[in-house]
Amino acid sequence: MAYPLSYRNIEEMMLERGIEVDHSTINLWVLNYTPEVEKRFRKYKHPVGKSWRMDETYIKIKGQWKYLYRAIDKEGIQLISY
Repeated sequence: MAYPLSYRNIEEMMLERGIEVDHSTINLWVLNYTPEVEKRFRKYKHPVGKSWRMDETYIKIKGQWKYLYRAIDKEGIQLISY
């Protein structure tokens, strides 16, 4: 089941999994923990140039088609891939 990203939808999704929490509590968690998460992940963040390109293709793996893509900045640093 797909959910939009709202605190009330997350509350409902967690209830389906047996966790009872109010949407206002989720909001407080976000306000409290976001600065710490950002601080810890900032050291792993790579600078991104103004210019980048995206490569994408489909390949067949074990009889099923899979979509692959990657983004590369102008220095050749891979930004994302799947």
